[in-house]
Amino acid sequence: MQPLGPRSAIQVILNEHRQLSAIIEGMLRFNHLLETGSKVPGLTVFRAMLYYIREYPEQVHHPKEDRYLFARLRARTDDFDDVLAELEAQHAEGDARVRDLEHALTRYELQGEPALPALRAMVQEYAAFYLKHRSLEEVMILPAARRLLTKDDWAVIDAVFGVNRDPFDRVKLEEDLGKLFSMIVKTIPEVER
Repeated sequence: MQPLGPRSAIQVILNEHRQLSAIIEGMLRFNHLLETGSKVPGLTVFRAMLYYIREYPEQVHHPKEDRYLFARLRARTDDFDDVLAELEAQHAEGDARVRDLEHALTRYELQGEPALPALRAMVQEYAAFYLKHRSLEEVMILPAARRLLTKDDWAVIDAVFGVNRDPFDRVKLEEDLGKLFSMIVKTIPEVER
Protein backbone atom coordinates (compact mmCIF):
# COMPACT_ATOMS: atom_id res chain seq x y z
CA MET A 1 0.00 0.00 0.00
CA GLN A 2 1.25 3.46 -0.87
CA PRO A 3 1.95 5.69 2.13
CA LEU A 4 -0.47 8.55 2.46
CA GLY A 5 0.62 12.13 1.98
CA PRO A 6 0.75 14.77 4.70
CA ARG A 7 -2.54 15.44 6.45
CA SER A 8 -4.32 12.82 4.38
CA ALA A 9 -5.86 11.50 7.60
CA ILE A 10 -8.09 14.56 7.48
CA GLN A 11 -9.34 13.52 4.04
CA VAL A 12 -9.96 9.99 5.34
CA ILE A 13 -11.87 11.36 8.34
CA LEU A 14 -13.95 13.69 6.18
CA ASN A 15 -14.72 10.89 3.73
CA GLU A 16 -15.78 8.58 6.56
CA HIS A 17 -17.98 11.37 7.95
CA ARG A 18 -19.65 11.72 4.54
CA GLN A 19 -20.21 7.97 4.34
CA LEU A 20 -21.76 7.84 7.79
CA SER A 21 -23.94 10.83 6.91
CA ALA A 22 -25.15 8.97 3.81
CA ILE A 23 -26.04 5.94 5.95
CA ILE A 24 -27.91 8.13 8.42
CA GLU A 25 -29.74 9.82 5.54
CA GLY A 26 -30.72 6.34 4.38
CA MET A 27 -32.06 5.59 7.86
CA LEU A 28 -34.11 8.80 7.77
CA ARG A 29 -35.49 7.90 4.33
CA PHE A 30 -36.30 4.38 5.52
CA ASN A 31 -38.00 5.94 8.54
CA HIS A 32 -40.06 8.20 6.29
CA LEU A 33 -41.13 5.28 4.11
CA LEU A 34 -42.24 3.32 7.18
CA GLU A 35 -44.09 6.33 8.55
CA THR A 36 -46.00 6.95 5.33
CA GLY A 37 -46.81 3.29 4.80
CA SER A 38 -44.80 3.24 1.56
CA LYS A 39 -43.12 0.15 0.23
CA VAL A 40 -39.79 -0.35 1.96
CA PRO A 41 -36.89 -2.68 1.33
CA GLY A 42 -36.71 -5.52 3.85
CA LEU A 43 -35.77 -4.63 7.40
CA THR A 44 -32.50 -6.42 6.70
CA VAL A 45 -31.39 -3.23 4.95
CA PHE A 46 -32.04 -1.21 8.11
CA ARG A 47 -30.11 -3.83 10.08
CA ALA A 48 -27.27 -3.51 7.56
CA MET A 49 -27.17 0.24 8.23
CA LEU A 50 -26.87 -0.34 11.96
CA TYR A 51 -24.26 -3.04 11.37
CA TYR A 52 -22.23 -0.64 9.22
CA ILE A 53 -22.35 2.02 11.95
CA ARG A 54 -21.40 -0.45 14.67
CA GLU A 55 -18.56 -2.06 12.70
CA TYR A 56 -16.99 0.97 11.08
CA PRO A 57 -17.51 4.27 12.89
CA GLU A 58 -17.90 2.70 16.32
CA GLN A 59 -15.14 0.06 16.08
CA VAL A 60 -12.61 1.64 13.71
CA HIS A 61 -13.11 5.37 13.12
CA HIS A 62 -13.94 6.70 16.60
CA PRO A 63 -11.27 4.72 18.50
CA LYS A 64 -8.63 6.04 16.10
CA GLU A 65 -9.82 9.62 16.58
CA ASP A 66 -9.67 9.20 20.38
CA ARG A 67 -6.34 7.42 20.53
CA TYR A 68 -4.39 9.31 17.88
CA LEU A 69 -5.91 12.58 16.72
CA PHE A 70 -7.43 13.73 20.02
CA ALA A 71 -4.50 12.53 22.13
CA ARG A 72 -1.94 14.32 19.98
CA LEU A 73 -4.00 17.51 19.97
CA ARG A 74 -4.21 17.34 23.79
CA ALA A 75 -0.42 16.98 23.89
CA ARG A 76 -0.05 20.27 21.96
CA THR A 77 -2.65 22.40 23.77
CA ASP A 78 -5.23 22.33 26.52
CA ASP A 79 -7.45 24.85 24.70
CA PHE A 80 -9.70 22.08 23.39
CA ASP A 81 -9.81 19.76 26.39
CA ASP A 82 -13.50 20.39 27.07
CA VAL A 83 -14.48 19.84 23.43
CA LEU A 84 -12.35 16.71 23.18
CA ALA A 85 -13.87 15.34 26.38
CA GLU A 86 -17.33 16.01 24.97
CA LEU A 87 -16.46 14.28 21.68
CA GLU A 88 -15.07 11.25 23.49
CA ALA A 89 -18.21 11.05 25.60
CA GLN A 90 -20.25 11.29 22.40
CA HIS A 91 -18.26 8.38 20.95
CA ALA A 92 -19.29 6.24 23.92
CA GLU A 93 -22.86 7.56 23.73
CA GLY A 94 -23.03 6.83 20.00
CA ASP A 95 -22.34 3.15 20.62
CA ALA A 96 -25.15 3.04 23.22
CA ARG A 97 -27.50 4.84 20.83
CA VAL A 98 -26.80 2.29 18.06
CA ARG A 99 -27.55 -0.53 20.49
CA ASP A 100 -30.82 1.22 21.45
CA LEU A 101 -31.69 1.55 17.75
CA GLU A 102 -31.06 -2.17 17.26
CA HIS A 103 -33.41 -2.92 20.15
CA ALA A 104 -36.06 -0.53 18.81
CA LEU A 105 -35.85 -2.20 15.39
CA THR A 106 -36.27 -5.63 16.99
CA ARG A 107 -39.32 -4.35 18.90
CA TYR A 108 -40.74 -3.04 15.62
CA GLU A 109 -40.14 -6.41 13.95
CA LEU A 110 -41.97 -8.16 16.78
CA GLN A 111 -44.75 -5.66 17.55
CA GLY A 112 -45.26 -3.88 14.25
CA GLU A 113 -47.01 -0.52 14.07
CA PRO A 114 -47.22 0.17 17.85
CA ALA A 115 -43.41 0.19 18.06
CA LEU A 116 -42.92 2.52 15.07
CA PRO A 117 -43.12 5.87 16.94
CA ALA A 118 -40.27 4.89 19.27
CA LEU A 119 -38.12 3.70 16.37
CA ARG A 120 -38.87 6.84 14.38
CA ALA A 121 -37.99 9.09 17.33
CA MET A 122 -34.71 7.26 17.96
CA VAL A 123 -33.65 7.54 14.32
CA GLN A 124 -34.36 11.28 14.31
CA GLU A 125 -32.54 11.76 17.61
CA TYR A 126 -29.54 9.79 16.35
CA ALA A 127 -29.39 11.88 13.18
CA ALA A 128 -29.44 15.13 15.20
CA PHE A 129 -26.87 13.73 17.64
CA TYR A 130 -24.50 12.76 14.83
CA LEU A 131 -24.89 16.12 13.05
CA LYS A 132 -23.83 17.94 16.22
CA HIS A 133 -20.92 15.54 16.72
CA ARG A 134 -19.68 15.86 13.15
CA SER A 135 -19.93 19.64 13.30
CA LEU A 136 -17.79 19.84 16.46
CA GLU A 137 -15.10 17.71 14.86
CA GLU A 138 -15.10 19.48 11.50
CA VAL A 139 -15.52 23.07 12.68
CA MET A 140 -13.33 23.03 15.78
CA ILE A 141 -11.02 20.03 16.03
CA LEU A 142 -9.82 19.41 12.48
CA PRO A 143 -8.87 23.09 11.90
CA ALA A 144 -7.06 23.14 15.27
CA ALA A 145 -5.24 19.94 14.39
CA ARG A 146 -4.16 21.41 11.05
CA ARG A 147 -2.70 24.41 12.86
CA LEU A 148 -1.16 22.80 15.91
CA LEU A 149 0.04 19.30 15.11
CA THR A 150 3.58 18.69 13.95
CA LYS A 151 4.87 16.83 10.91
CA ASP A 152 5.74 13.90 13.20
CA ASP A 153 2.23 13.93 14.67
CA TRP A 154 0.76 13.80 11.17
CA ALA A 155 3.07 10.98 10.09
CA VAL A 156 1.60 8.78 12.83
CA ILE A 157 -2.01 9.91 12.33
CA ASP A 158 -1.84 9.58 8.54
CA ALA A 159 -0.42 6.06 8.83
CA VAL A 160 -3.10 4.98 11.31
CA PHE A 161 -6.01 6.31 9.28
CA GLY A 162 -4.49 5.05 6.03
CA VAL A 163 -5.26 1.43 6.88
CA ASN A 164 -8.43 0.14 8.46
CA ARG A 165 -8.37 -3.47 9.46
CA ASP A 166 -10.94 -5.76 11.00
CA PRO A 167 -9.68 -6.56 14.49
CA PHE A 168 -11.20 -10.06 14.32
CA ASP A 169 -9.63 -11.53 11.23
CA ARG A 170 -6.96 -9.03 10.19
CA VAL A 171 -8.48 -8.76 6.72
CA LYS A 172 -8.83 -5.37 5.13
CA LEU A 173 -12.31 -3.99 5.86
CA GLU A 174 -12.42 -1.33 3.20
CA GLU A 175 -13.62 -3.53 0.33
CA ASP A 176 -16.35 -5.37 2.29
CA LEU A 177 -17.60 -2.25 4.01
CA GLY A 178 -17.47 -0.39 0.70
CA LYS A 179 -19.75 -3.03 -0.84
CA LEU A 180 -22.09 -2.85 2.16
CA PHE A 181 -22.15 0.95 1.96
CA SER A 182 -23.00 0.86 -1.77
CA MET A 183 -25.75 -1.70 -1.23
CA ILE A 184 -27.32 0.38 1.53
CA VAL A 185 -27.19 3.70 -0.32
CA LYS A 186 -28.55 2.19 -3.55
CA THR A 187 -31.36 0.24 -1.88
CA ILE A 188 -33.18 3.12 -0.19
CA PRO A 189 -35.03 5.27 -2.74
CA GLU A 190 -35.10 9.04 -2.58
CA VAL A 191 -38.24 10.34 -0.89
CA GLU A 192 -40.07 13.61 -1.08
CA ARG A 193 -40.33 15.29 2.31
